[in-house]
Amino acid sequence: MWSAPPRPGTRGGGRRPERACLHGGRGGRHQRRFPPPSPLPPPPSVPHPPPRHEWSVPRALFNPRRCRTAGPSPDTGGALGATGGSALRLGAGTAATMLPLGLLLLLACCGAARGNLSRDESQPTTSDETVVTGGTVVLKCQVEDPDDSSLQWSNPAQQTLYFGEKRALRDNRIQLEKSTPKELTISISDVVLSDEGEYTCSLFTMPVRTAKALVTVLGVPQKPQIFGHEQPIDEEKLARLTCRSSGSKPAAQLRWRKGNKELKDEGTEVVEDPNGKTFTVSSRVEFRVTKEDNEAEVTCTVDHESLQNTERSTTQKLQVHYKPTAKIEPHPQYPREGEKLQLQCDGQGNPIPQEFLWEKEGSDAPLQLSSDSVLIFPFLNKSDSGTYVCTATSSMGSVVAKYNLDVSDLPQLPTPHVHSTPGPSQPISHASMATASSFTPAPIQDASPVPSTSSTYHAVIGGVVAVIVFLLLSLLIVLGHYLIRHKGMCIRHGETVTSRHRPKPAEAHT
Repeated sequence: MWSAPPRPGTRGGGRRPERACLHGGRGGRHQRRFPPPSPLPPPPSVPHPPPRHEWSVPRALFNPRRCRTAGPSPDTGGALGATGGSALRLGAGTAATMLPLGLLLLLACCGAARGNLSRDESQPTTSDETVVTGGTVVLKCQVEDPDDSSLQWSNPAQQTLYFGEKRALRDNRIQLEKSTPKELTISISDVVLSDEGEYTCSLFTMPVRTAKALVTVLGVPQKPQIFGHEQPIDEEKLARLTCRSSGSKPAAQLRWRKGNKELKDEGTEVVEDPNGKTFTVSSRVEFRVTKEDNEAEVTCTVDHESLQNTERSTTQKLQVHYKPTAKIEPHPQYPREGEKLQLQCDGQGNPIPQEFLWEKEGSDAPLQLSSDSVLIFPFLNKSDSGTYVCTATSSMGSVVAKYNLDVSDLPQLPTPHVHSTPGPSQPISHASMATASSFTPAPIQDASPVPSTSSTYHAVIGGVVAVIVFLLLSLLIVLGHYLIRHKGMCIRHGETVTSRHRPKPAEAHT
């Protein structure tokens, strides 16, 4: 019960309750006092105190009009009626005692209401879904107690998709999967980015109960593209490459690799696409190339949750220009006087040398200047002996190779080939070519003559003839021996007489 502050000059210790309810018997008096008006708000210059959360007793728990009773109440057990009509004034102490009791009752009511809400079996339930562009998403709405009402699905634009088993929106991508009093499940195929948003499941009870399902659509990044490799890169220069991938949502991640080695990017840029939903990601990488980087593979890979543990990457090969190298190869390897000789100037590099200059040390005029790397000697003689120089030239520079030729009757032993490759700060000139070193070993003398190819053929033929003559003689000897034993041939004074025709002695006397 509420009591106003005391006014001066009143009874009862200087206090007079502004509102009091007197209970009595049949002759009881009733007095009602109204509370004073609310005080005026503080002036604007004085800041308002922070709000405090206070519990108020509902009017249903304390109503001054309920103080009027016609007889004993069941709670008092007739004690009030026994007063014989005396007045009972409820003071401030009684009001202070009843206020905590009202707060306890209010808290109990709120807890019970909260428990009823948590156990509301008519509240539908849904779940958030994530789908990739072009995929299919399934939306399921369930309720334990439908309360003889139907479930409904609506899209983010609040357009009804299905009301129970009845289709409301004509979109062939949206299909009914299951419809029961306790469940409504639909599917959306060929999902696009515009399908993203909050979908609402509603149960039309009193009041209407709803549940939200957030559908997130992932944009699949396109295959990355590498830029900056179109032109060859000179040796010892910086290679600057850019990798770009569009259509990802959220923005994708890019990473680099050269061969089996990871490369650290120099920076990543994310730009929103014109559709306002997807992003284009660009990554840059820089590194210094060497001769070994020619034909090396550089790979850019895009990582995104929509790829579902699959890799999407692009690989390009580097083209590196570097200085040429050269060496001279003779054909045949051991040239002899009178034979044909070809000297091959084998030039390697990127680009491959396209110009070859042949010179002989000690000669004023060059022997040959052309794109042909072969110098031909149709018939070698001793005057061709000397040191021959090949200068191979490409767009990256020139290189010199030397070969020492010594023409003699003996087989030509291989001589070392000296290659001279100029450094970056030493351009090739005729002076540098003239200073290239060469080495010629002393010829090895052999006491035994070395047979030529024709003498070898003659020896083989003589051996074959000797074998044939030997076989014929052996055959004649064997044949003669055979005739002598079986024919009984004998030779006397140049006449041949057969023993079987010799006359007997008896016949001779007759």
